[in-house]
Amino acid sequence: MIIKFFFMNSSLRLTYRKKLKNHLIALFEREGKECFSFTGVFCSDKYLLSINKEFLGHNDYTDIITFSLADSADPIVGELYISADRVRENARQLGVSINEEVCRVIFHGALHLCGYEDKTSEDKASMTLAEEKYLAMYFA
Repeated sequence: MIIKFFFMNSSLRLTYRKKLKNHLIALFEREGKECFSFTGVFCSDKYLLSINKEFLGHNDYTDIITFSLADSADPIVGELYISADRVRENARQLGVSINEEVCRVIFHGALHLCGYEDKTSEDKASMTLAEEKYLAMYFA
């Protein structure tokens, strides 16, 4: 599995990158999904807003946008675009570390690639439980 992270004009950095990559491998295995490639791109609010407008037709800020680039039957090939600005703001509002919020958002994107949705309240509750499970495992 290829796991890469890129930082576009972002002062945000990942700590314990190897541990995070190993945890993502375990997440996909636990979810019964084969992943070929997982790419996380950290960017600004402005950049992510332009992606949100262009590809999803939304005109609002978000912390992450996940793109699945594979056919449903193929191994996962995914790209995550993560707003470093939103991650910092979310961490401040939630009273958690930036590292914890970065992990939550990355796991959220990985879970989307595994088929989780968050459009309905029921789906969102299921997604949140999975996020919390993988966060607890990561920080154990």
